[in-house]
Amino acid sequence: MTTDYFAGDTRTNQERMLAGDLYIADDPAIAEAQQSAFSLTARFAEVFPRDVDAAQEIARELFGSFGDEAHVRAPVWVDYGSNVHIGARTFVNFNLTALDVATITIGEDCQIGPNVQLLTPTHPIEPQPRRDKLEAAQPITIGNNVWLGGGAIVCPGVTIGDNSVIGAGAIVTRDIPANVIAVGNPARVVREI
Repeated sequence: MTTDYFAGDTRTNQERMLAGDLYIADDPAIAEAQQSAFSLTARFAEVFPRDVDAAQEIARELFGSFGDEAHVRAPVWVDYGSNVHIGARTFVNFNLTALDVATITIGEDCQIGPNVQLLTPTHPIEPQPRRDKLEAAQPITIGNNVWLGGGAIVCPGVTIGDNSVIGAGAIVTRDIPANVIAVGNPARVVREI
């Protein structure tokens, strides 16, 4: 017997997703938005080795907002791209994975190391809803002048305060205040800056 998780809810799965509620990713509008993002990331990766400046113009199409003098290196991997907002003068190194089911905001003057993962999706802990393909997402907010070391992973719902540094390989599972260094798994504040 299948559970009707959305009884009485007339919204589409895309509307539920955008509201941050549980949804199932079988909405044609979701698939269309993802396909558009996949095409743009492929174009970005193709153009980047030949013309870095032209690639940045493609990045402006891909991301929800792209600040002046921001720079992203290829490749990048996104679900939608439109939910990623990159501040002015921010540098994003190779191989960013930004699963932007919810909004990802990266402030100004940030340094994002290679192989960083910004992961907004969540899945139910209970086995049956997870088996039934329910999911949701929580936004990620990265303040101004933050440095995320190579391979850092930022989990759903996390906010990192201005000027903070996240060590290479750290897994950030909870909010990090401004003006600190955090390292480890899970990431813990080791000192103030």
